[in-house]
Amino acid sequence: MSTSPTTTTPTFPPSYPQTLIPRLRDILQLRFTAIFAALPPAALAGISPANPVKRLARVLGYAGLRLVGNVFRPVHCPENLRGAVWLYVVSANNYDALEFIRQARPDAVLVAGQAKNIGRYNGSVNRLSLRRKLLYYWQFPVAFAGLLQTEGKRAWRFFDFIFYAIGYYEVYRRALRQHRPRAVVFSNDHNDDTRSLLLACRAEGVPTAYVQHASVSANFPPLGFDLSLLEGQDALDKYRLCGPVHGRVELVGMPKADAYLARRNTAPAVRRVGLACNIHDPLPALTAALVHLTAALPELTFTLRPHPSDGRDFAPLRQLLPALEWSDARQENVFDFLLRQDALVAADTSTHLEATLLNVASVYFRFGTNPLTDDYYGYAARGLVARADTLEELADQLRTYARHKPTDLYRRAAYYNATLGTPDEGRSQPRTLVLLNNWLENPQ
Repeated sequence: MSTSPTTTTPTFPPSYPQTLIPRLRDILQLRFTAIFAALPPAALAGISPANPVKRLARVLGYAGLRLVGNVFRPVHCPENLRGAVWLYVVSANNYDALEFIRQARPDAVLVAGQAKNIGRYNGSVNRLSLRRKLLYYWQFPVAFAGLLQTEGKRAWRFFDFIFYAIGYYEVYRRALRQHRPRAVVFSNDHNDDTRSLLLACRAEGVPTAYVQHASVSANFPPLGFDLSLLEGQDALDKYRLCGPVHGRVELVGMPKADAYLARRNTAPAVRRVGLACNIHDPLPALTAALVHLTAALPELTFTLRPHPSDGRDFAPLRQLLPALEWSDARQENVFDFLLRQDALVAADTSTHLEATLLNVASVYFRFGTNPLTDDYYGYAARGLVARADTLEELADQLRTYARHKPTDLYRRAAYYNATLGTPDEGRSQPRTLVLLNNWLENPQ
C-alpha cells in the first residue's frame, strides 16, 4: 500500500563531475556553505581549528597516523563483499538506520572505510582498504589552487578538509571494480567519504539507494541516488530546495522508530526532562540553562545527553550539579533515552522529531547565537515543537507541561513521517524492504 506519491525524474544528469576540481566541489559541498563557515569556533575546533598552524598539525597527524597507519593496519573484512548489497555507514546512527536491511537480506553486508569510527559498532562492519589513498596526494597542490579560485577564502580556511578528501574517489572506484557490489545503500549523503563513494558508484555504473536516517536541511547536496527512501514530505520539500531531485523517491516513514511507536509516552504531566546537546551548543550557555532549570523546577528530574561525537569535558558540570542525570549516547539508543523522559529541551537536533513521535513534549531552546542556524530544521516554525527564547520562557513552558501534557502531540509529526496515522504506521521497515527488494530486482 502506498502512503504517499512518488517523484520520478531521469536517473542522473549526464554531466556528473568527472574532473578533479568539480568533483572535489561536489564532495566538499557542505563544507563550503556559508552556514558551515559561520559555525562557532568551539564547534569547529575539534574538526578544523581556526589557527592555520594547528590545522596543518592536524593534517600532518592525519597523514602519519591515518594514511601511513592504514598501510600497516590489517583490513577487517570477514564477509565476502563481491556481488553483495553494500550498506555503507559512517556512524553508529547510520548503522542503526540500515542494520534491519542486513537482518532481512542474506546478501547484505555492512561496510565502512578502513579507519572510520563507527562507535560501539567498530568491530561489526567490513572495512574497505584505504591503503592506496597515499598514492593520490600529489593532487593536493592542484586541488588547493583550483578550489582557491572557485571557493576563495573558504578553501584556505578548510584546506584540511580538502586534504582529507583527496584519494577517496579513486580508492573507492578501485574497490567497486574489485568487488562489483550489486548495489550500495547509503544513509548519509553529505560526508566527504560518502559523496566520494556515490560519485565512484556513478562512474562504475553501480546502482545506489538512500535511506534517510535523520532530518535534513536545505543546505544539503542535491538528492542524487537511483532510489531515495525518505521519511516524509518535509525531507522531499527540503531536497527540492537543494537542487534537482534525481532518481525515484518514495516516502516510507521512519524505519528506526518502528519498534517504539507503540510505546508512546502517556504520562499526563511532565516529571522527567531530557536535554540533548551537541558541539554547537556552547558549554557556558548550556551550564547556565541547567543551573536555572534545576533551581526553578526542583520537582523535575533532569537528564543531559551529549551527542556521541561531543568530546568536551563535562566534569565541571557534573561537580556543579551532582543531582543531574546523564545519558551516554555511545551506549544508549536515542529512543531508549526518550522513553525515560516526559519532555525534551534541545536546540538544533532531529531528536525533537523523535521525541514528538513518542509523544514526549519537546521545546526548542537555543544555547548558541549563530543567526544562520536559528531553527535550522524548521521544527518551531512549522509548529512541531514549542519554542522558548529566554530561560524564563523555557521554565514557564516546562511548568505548563508539568501541569498538563497533551496526549496527541505526536500527530504534529505527520508532515515529517509519511506513515503516521496510516495503516503502515509502525511498519516502515517492511515497507522499505519491499521497495528496496523490488528495486534491486529491477534497478533501472
